Amino acid sequence: MNFDTWEPVYERILADFGYDRAGDERARDVLGEILESTATYEPRALGIEGQTVAVVGAGPSVEDEADRAADADIVVAASTAADRLRAVGVRVDCMVTDLDKNAETGAELTRSGTPVLVHAHGDNVPAVEAFVPTYDPAFVVPTTQAAPTDAVHDFGGFTDGDRAAFFADHFGADGLVFVGWDFEDPSVDPEKRQKLRWAERLLYWLERRRGERFAVLDGRRDGIDPIDGPD
Repeated sequence: MNFDTWEPVYERILADFGYDRAGDERARDVLGEILESTATYEPRALGIEGQTVAVVGAGPSVEDEADRAADADIVVAASTAADRLRAVGVRVDCMVTDLDKNAETGAELTRSGTPVLVHAHGDNVPAVEAFVPTYDPAFVVPTTQAAPTDAVHDFGGFTDGDRAAFFADHFGADGLVFVGWDFEDPSVDPEKRQKLRWAERLLYWLERRRGERFAVLDGRRDGIDPIDGPD
């Protein structure tokens, strides 16, 4: 995903939520400045190309579906899914986080040599400033949803979960397996529900771009407003 392709979708997300692009850009620059004097992780070193990647969300079904993640070549976990997988003995090869729940887990993973995609956006600057200095920068992949810079990447995606999918796609995953995704989770608040709707739309867009059908969207496609127009 290059930014020219992502930017129109990003602008629609900003408009839908009323978010401030300048805030995302400021957060991006704060993250880049914290890491500017150190070498960060080269994502290609994870070896995603040609592999089956489990993209693990943090929905209620994580534990029930954990064996499907264990069977994948590479496991990329969003947010608290990393803790829950490890609790049931499933390895995590990469974590994706915007630091809103379990930032300490990200620090622990980087210190043990597991890469973590750390995402900066308009309302998490305090968390970026508090936690990123505690991470081992050699295993940090800094990301933004705004325009990328030399220091901070944009692989596409909006929530931790769909960013994990876009990341795996960007680096040439052969197949994506979705674990722990619950679009109808009744426990979430209205803003999170809106984010889940966008995650669903983004995955639908991604599967069409890949010429692949994600099982997580089976039975749901007819109700999705496609980003790129009707079939």
